[in-house]
Amino acid sequence: MYSFIGKRSIRKDALPKTSGTIKFVNDLEAPGMLIGRILRSPYAFADIRRIDASEAERLGVVVLTPDDIPQKPFNPRLVSIHEVTYKDTYVLTKKPRYVGDAIAAVAAPSEELAQRAIESIRIEYERIYEPILDPFKAMEPGAPLIHERIMKGSEWVNVERNIAATLNYVEGDVDKAFRESDIVIERRFKTGKRYHMQLEPKSVLCIPEPGGKLTIYATTQTIHNTRILVSQIFDIPLSKVNVVKVPIGGSFGSSIQVNYLVPIAVALCLKSGKPVKISYTREEDILDHSNFVFHFRMKIGARRDGVLMGAEFENILDAGAHQVQPYPLLGTSLGWFVSMYKWRNIRYISKAVYTNKVPACALRGYGAPEVQWAVETMMDELAEELKIDPIELRLKNYVGRGEIFWGQGPTVKSVIKSDGVPELLEKGRKLIGWEKRSHPSRKKGRYRRGIGLARGFHTSGAGGPISGEVIDYTGCILKLNEDGTLDYITALQDHGGGTLDAHVKIISEVLGVPPELVNLATASTENTPYDVCTHASRGTYAGGEAARRAAEIVRSKIFEYAARIVGRVVNPEAFKIKYDEELKQAIVYVEGTDIKIPLSEIARIAWQKNWGTIGAFVSYRATSAPPSFTVYFVEVEVDTWTGKVRPIRVIAGADVGTLVNPDMVEGQLHGGFAMAWGMAFTENTVYEENGELAGRGLITDYKIPTITDMPTPEDFIVITADTYEPTGPFGAKGLGEAAMNPAVGAIANAIYNAIGVRFYELPITPDKIVKALRERGEIP
Repeated sequence: MYSFIGKRSIRKDALPKTSGTIKFVNDLEAPGMLIGRILRSPYAFADIRRIDASEAERLGVVVLTPDDIPQKPFNPRLVSIHEVTYKDTYVLTKKPRYVGDAIAAVAAPSEELAQRAIESIRIEYERIYEPILDPFKAMEPGAPLIHERIMKGSEWVNVERNIAATLNYVEGDVDKAFRESDIVIERRFKTGKRYHMQLEPKSVLCIPEPGGKLTIYATTQTIHNTRILVSQIFDIPLSKVNVVKVPIGGSFGSSIQVNYLVPIAVALCLKSGKPVKISYTREEDILDHSNFVFHFRMKIGARRDGVLMGAEFENILDAGAHQVQPYPLLGTSLGWFVSMYKWRNIRYISKAVYTNKVPACALRGYGAPEVQWAVETMMDELAEELKIDPIELRLKNYVGRGEIFWGQGPTVKSVIKSDGVPELLEKGRKLIGWEKRSHPSRKKGRYRRGIGLARGFHTSGAGGPISGEVIDYTGCILKLNEDGTLDYITALQDHGGGTLDAHVKIISEVLGVPPELVNLATASTENTPYDVCTHASRGTYAGGEAARRAAEIVRSKIFEYAARIVGRVVNPEAFKIKYDEELKQAIVYVEGTDIKIPLSEIARIAWQKNWGTIGAFVSYRATSAPPSFTVYFVEVEVDTWTGKVRPIRVIAGADVGTLVNPDMVEGQLHGGFAMAWGMAFTENTVYEENGELAGRGLITDYKIPTITDMPTPEDFIVITADTYEPTGPFGAKGLGEAAMNPAVGAIANAIYNAIGVRFYELPITPDKIVKALRERGEIP
C-alpha cells in the first residue's frame, strides 16, 4: 500500500552514531572557550551567611555567586501555561535545599584551574537544619518549611506544611458506590526514586556574539523553551538568544525542563564575555535529576458480576527540593487512572510535597508506569476475588473506542477512535499459553514459574480540542531544493528513538521522494517555528502530522509549477506524484496520459525561470491525543532460595495504528521492557539520614539491567494490532512511553502467579522476596 511507510530501513543517524562521529554538546568547542565548574551544597537543608570567593578570584578565574545573578524564581519546565507554573528555583542560591544545590560557579581556561578555584571557595553557614526526607513528615505540623514563599504564575504564595501543589477531583458518589459493591479492595503502594541513567550527562556551551546576542548549544528536549527561559531570567529579548539543536544522547524526560547548568553557563558567559562550556560528571548528573516517588492509596469496588462501581485514589508525591512542575503530574496521574477503566464514580486526592532530595522530574511514562503497576495489581487481585478470568475482567471494564480519554489529565480530553486492546489480549493469550497457567498454591520447589498480564497505554502528545493547562503545539519548514531534493527543519528533538526518520518517511510517502533525498537540516530557534518539546510520546503523532501537512502544501505547489510547464493540463488537481523505482526519484504525472515529469526537472525549471522556491511553513496543534495501547504477558522464574527473578518469555503487544518503521516499534518494546525490569527489581536512589545519596551517588552503585538480564530474542515476541488512527499521520500513533508503561504490572503479577506473594513497594529486591517467603514459612 505504501512506498516507504511500514518498510524497514536504516536510520539516518545510524552510521554517525555507530562510528562515533556524531557530535554531542560535550564534543563542541569554541575559540577562547572557558570551562565552567559548579560549587554544590554538601548540606541538604541550610542557610548561607557568607560566600568567600577571594582565593578563586586571586587565581584569575571568573567567579559567580548569587549576588551576580538576577534573583528571580523560575521553574525550569515551561510546558504548563503561566498561571499554573510554580517557581521556587534560583540560578544560584544562598538557601540550599538538597545535597547538590548550586551555590557558586567559576569559569577558567582549563578544567584543572576551574576545579582548583571552585575548591578554594569558602562557605559560612548561618544555620544547618536536619533534612526532611519523608513527605509525610514534611507535612507534619511544626516541620520546618523548605520554602516559605514561592510564585504561582505572577503571584507570590505562602507554602503551608511543605505542600508544593494540590489537585483534588470528584465525580459521582464514591461512598454510595462502595456501599453497593460486593467486593472492595484497598491497598497502599510506594515506588522507587529512579535516576534516568540516560547515556549523555548534561552539557551546555554558551557563546557571546556581536550585538549582545547569545548562541547556546545545550542538552535539551526543547530548544525553544530553553530560549524563552534564558530570556526571562536575564531580560534578554528572544531575538538575541539562539539555541541550536544538537543530537541528544538519550533523555527519558530528564531534559524536558531546561537543565540547571544552562542559566549558570549563560551567566558566566555574560560576565566573562567569552564562550563557556559546562559538562556534568556522571555523579553531578545524578544530583541534577531523578523521578518522583509516588505514595498511592487505592480503593476499588466492584459487583459480583465484575462491573466496577467506584474508586478512590490518594496520591502523595515526593517532589524533592524544587518544583520541576509536579502540578501537571498530579493531573496526569489522575488521567492515567481514570483512562484505564470505567470506574463510574471517582474521588481523587493528591498533594506534591517538598523534601530535601534531588528535584524530581518526568521520567519515561510521567507516572503512567507507576499508576498502571498499582491498578493492574489490584485488577489481578479483584479478578481472583471475583473468580473471573483476569483477561475477561479487563475487557469488561477497560476504556476503549468511542469513550472519553483524558490520559494527560482533566484538561486534555478527546474521544478514542482506534483501539487494538481486544486483538492484543487475544493474540497474547494464545502465544503465552494463558489457559495452561496454574494457581500459585500448586507450585512447589526452589524454582517456580509464573505468568502475569497487564495492559496500559500512553497518550500520543498532549493535544486536544480545547486549550487546557498544557502547551502543546509544534511546527516545521519543508522546502524543495533546486535539484528536487528536500530540506526538512524542525525544532522537535529526536531522543534516539528514530522520530525524525519517521517524519522523513511521512514526507517521502506524500511526495514520492526517497528518504535519502530528504535532508534533516540543522535546526535552531532562529529558523524553526515553536515546538514545546519532545515529550508525551508526541514525536511521530504530532510532529509527523506537521510534516505531513507541510509535504501536502509542497505537493500542491509542485502541481502548480507542473501545470505551468505542461500547459495543456486543465488545472493542478489533475496531477499525481509517486516514487519511480526505475528512476529512483519522484515523478509527477497525469493518469491515463503520457504526461510524466521528474520532480528534479520541475525544480530545475522553476529555478531557471525565476518562479521562486517551493516551501511550506507549518505550525500545528493536534486536536486529539489518542492512546497507544500496550499489553504485556510475562513468564518469570523465581529462585525462592535467593529471591532472584529471571524472565523466561515475553509477549509484548502494541497498538500504534500504522507502523511507520517496524524496527523502531520492536526496538521501543524491547527497550521499554528492559527499563521496566530495572524499575521492578533494582533501580532506586537511597538517601542517608544526612540527605546525602548512599554511596555518595557513585554510578557504580546504581544498577540497571544488562542484556544478560533479558530473555533471548527468540523468547521476546512482539505483536501489533491492525488499527488505523484517523487523526494521525497515515494512521499512526506514538509508542515511546506506552512501550514501558504496563510492563512492571505484568512482571509483578507473574511473580504472584509463581510464589503467591504480592509486593506493593518497588523495587522488588531479592531480599524482599526471601523475607516474604520466610514469613510464610516456605523457606528456612
